[in-house]
Amino acid sequence: QVQLVESGGGLVQAGGSLRLSCAASGRTVSSIYVMGWFRQAPGKEREFVAAIRWRYSSTFYAEAVKGRFTISRDNAKNTVYLQMNSLKPEDTAVYYCAKARGQIASARSDEYDYWGQGTQVTVSS
Repeated sequence: QVQLVESGGGLVQAGGSLRLSCAASGRTVSSIYVMGWFRQAPGKEREFVAAIRWRYSSTFYAEAVKGRFTISRDNAKNTVYLQMNSLKPEDTAVYYCAKARGQIASARSDEYDYWGQGTQVTVSS
């Protein structure tokens, strides 16, 4: 079992920045290979945002956020971060962190087996 707790969401004006955190805990946290961030806007499907390989720190991004968002991790704290810069109103969504089932950094949500509760990000125009 792995527990994931997100924090750092909020309301920000367009062009602003936020940093999301996701703290992982539990008996099997040492088995984490890949962590990802997804988001879901009202009336839309959950979509991939970014992923990171836990051991090697290689990163992957959705085209919509490339160059604006940065995913990183702190192994000592079992925490993954999502730094979001140059935010746009279309970034408004609930953001979820998730642990991948295996070692593949996938953009498919069904490749992730543990999810946090989500944190709301609202970007005003």
